[in-house]
Formats: sequence, structure tokens, C-alpha cells
Amino acid sequence: MTDLPDLLARTTEHALAYLEGASDRPVSRPVPAGELVAALGGPVPDQPRDPAEVVDELAGAVDPGLVVTNAGRYFGFVEGGVVPASLAADWLTSIWDQNPAFSALSPAATAAEEVCRGWLCELLGLPGTASAGFTSGAQLANVTGLAAGRHHVLRAAGWDVEADGLFGAPAVTVFAGEERHATVDRALRFLGFGTRSITPIPVDGQGRMRPDALEHELERAHGRGPAIVCAQAGNVNTGAADPLRRIGELTREHDTWLHVDGAFGLWAAAAPEFAHLTDGAELADSWAVDGHKWLNVPYDCGIVLCAHPDSHRAAMSLSAAYLARGGGRDGSDWTPESSRRARVFAVWAALRALGRTGVAELVRTCCAHARRCAELLAGDENVTVLNDVVLNQVLVRIGDDDARTRAVAEAVQAEGVTWLGTTTWRGGTAIRISVSDHATTHEHIDELVRAVLRAARG
Repeated sequence: MTDLPDLLARTTEHALAYLEGASDRPVSRPVPAGELVAALGGPVPDQPRDPAEVVDELAGAVDPGLVVTNAGRYFGFVEGGVVPASLAADWLTSIWDQNPAFSALSPAATAAEEVCRGWLCELLGLPGTASAGFTSGAQLANVTGLAAGRHHVLRAAGWDVEADGLFGAPAVTVFAGEERHATVDRALRFLGFGTRSITPIPVDGQGRMRPDALEHELERAHGRGPAIVCAQAGNVNTGAADPLRRIGELTREHDTWLHVDGAFGLWAAAAPEFAHLTDGAELADSWAVDGHKWLNVPYDCGIVLCAHPDSHRAAMSLSAAYLARGGGRDGSDWTPESSRRARVFAVWAALRALGRTGVAELVRTCCAHARRCAELLAGDENVTVLNDVVLNQVLVRIGDDDARTRAVAEAVQAEGVTWLGTTTWRGGTAIRISVSDHATTHEHIDELVRAVLRAARG
């Protein structure tokens, strides 16, 4: 059997081979799922195997199905790359195998969470006293922020939702923009509200919630019971942010909870020239943001922040007599998870390595790449840019034909030089280009443009 040092050395060889070859391999390969299952599958193994052989087998079996999302050429979903310090910290996280559920389990992980809480509040322009939980992504961050809101507004209405549940509770109305992300609806389902609790608010041509329409609906609902407003920083198609300051003023006037889904767009606050897009975010009551998007830490990492720590903790806290408490920060009080990976170490490493100016430059550079991409594509008669490129998202259509737009995306994907996907915008098909990787260069953008134009003219 291979000893541990040699096993880790072999693993490092596989890792370096992948990273060194990532720039030359297809971003994605059209491999049938059945082939991957066959390569990985078979009967349940009967006897132990040398772990080095297992690692070799794993690396070989999955290789055809790996999508290269961290080498600057992936522009499909909003997927960040991985900054080197964060990658290294993530390796150590597996070695250390820490569980931040309780301070007694890992004083180191819980201390890192507290430090990163403060750093994130400062970088994102949020109240320094906000609480934070480190989740698997914006989905659970949205769940947590809205759960804190559910507790807060129902408590104000005289109802203890943690003790009594929702049966018989005052109805909670949720106001959210028509272009909200699907994770908001899913979070509301998880929390027992159901999607029929949503009053959709009309949006403008860039997907931003119209504050006049929100004001109208809030006035109509005045006196009917508790309410929550869900706003957005970073529309997944256009990159646009809701007018958060006016929305924040309205929610305070009407005594409603304001949650901001800022999965990637909230990072705009870290770059001075883009901070106006999140102006007013500090007026909200809770926020969701991803680390594995624009901070470029490895999957998985989301963060929820809350301006009302008591409501946050009341909605999430885990209590059991047998669980030893160490007197410090207990991570299980701030997320839906109990046992979980200490994903905060990768966040700490990214923030420490990049610093305030590095995070700002990462945002600034991605936005510059997006503008360059839009300008180059807009110069071709076959392509229409559909959005105002205010952040890192570019939305394009080929001609005026859904089928042709889909065909171009499929041709680019099949070529493998880069990868982008399609979305639905204003009832039609569009190609969405998301620039979120620190490794992306001008050359990568030029490759992307050439690939789209080849397919569009073909």
C-alpha cells in the first residue's frame, strides 16, 4: 500500500497536470453520461485497493467529463475561477478536516468565520454588527436570510414561528421583482410560504424592480399583515441591480423586512467605480452573496449576512443538551447546516491574498472584459447586444431567431474553445456571457468573440 506522503505526492501530480493543461484542453467535451457512469461504476468493490491506484483510476475516469471553469475561458453560468491562495487553503481544509458547527469542535474555523464576517461587512459596505453564516451557496444563504425575516416579521405580529410553525400564523406577503432569481422562489417553498405568497413587482427594461410599483403594492397591502421584500443586486441576465436605496427607504417606511439577493452583484460594492450599483444596500435587513462566484474561491461557498443577529440566530440556532458549547462562536447558530466543511478558510485566504484593492481589481477587470466583449460583438450585423453592460453580464441574440441563437450557442459549445449558454429574456432565447474568472484575459475574450462570430456566420 502506498504511504500517505507518496499518495499526496501522486495526487499533486494529477492536480498539476490538470492545471497545466487546462488552457489547451476543450472547455467541455460531448461525452455521453453512460460512458462516465460505466467508467466509474461496476459492482460494489469487494476488496480494499491501494489508495494511489484509486486516485489514478478516479482521475482517469472523470477526465472526459470535467468542465474547465477555472482557466479563463468559461462564460456560461456565473462561475468564478479559483485564486491560488484560496485553492491552497482549500487543500489544507481537507487535510485539517475541521467542523465549524461549534467552537469546541474547531476554535480555528470559528475564529476565521468571525474575522471574515468583519472583513466582508467592511468590503461590501454593510453594517459592521451584522451576523454571518457560511453556507453552501446563495440558495441556502437566501433560505437563511428569509428565515431570519420570517422570524422577525412574525414575532412583531405576536407569533412564534419556531415554536408554533406556520399553521394558523398570520399570512406573510412577499414582494419580489418579476426578474428575481429562481433560488428566491425555491427558498420560499423551503420556508413554507409557497410561491403564491409572492406579489410580483414589475421591472424595467433591464430587469430592475420599479420602486414606484413596489410603493403602490406596499400601500395597497398596508395593514394586512407582515411583509418581506426581496430585492436583487445583479440580475443574472443583465447584471443590473434594483434601485436599493429607494427600495430600502420604502421598506423602512412600511416596516417590512428587506432581503437582498446579491449572489454576484453585491461584490460591485468592493470596486469604487461600481459601488453606485449597490448604493442603499446597507438599508437592508439581510443579504445573500456567493464566495464561489466573484471572490473566486472553490466550490462550495455562500455567505448570508443579517443586520439583526438576534433574529438570525433565533431562526437558525441548534440546541441540544448533549452538545458541548465552547463559549465562542458556534457556526450551527447561523446556517441551516450543523456539520459542514470549514469553507471559511478558503474565504480567509482569498481576502488575505487579494486585499481590498485586489478584490476591487478583480471586479474591475471582469467588467472591462464584459464591455470589450459587448463592443466587439455589437460590431457584427448578425449580433444584437440586448442589455446595458453595467457589470459582468453580456446578453446577445443572433439575428431575430430563437433557433438560430440556440444553434450558435450549441456550435460554440461543441467547438470547445470556450463555453457559453442560453437563457430566456423577454420571452425569447438569448446567449448569456458571464465574466467572473480572475484568469480571464483579453485573448480569452477575443477567442470567445471569434467563436461566436464563426458560428453566427456559418
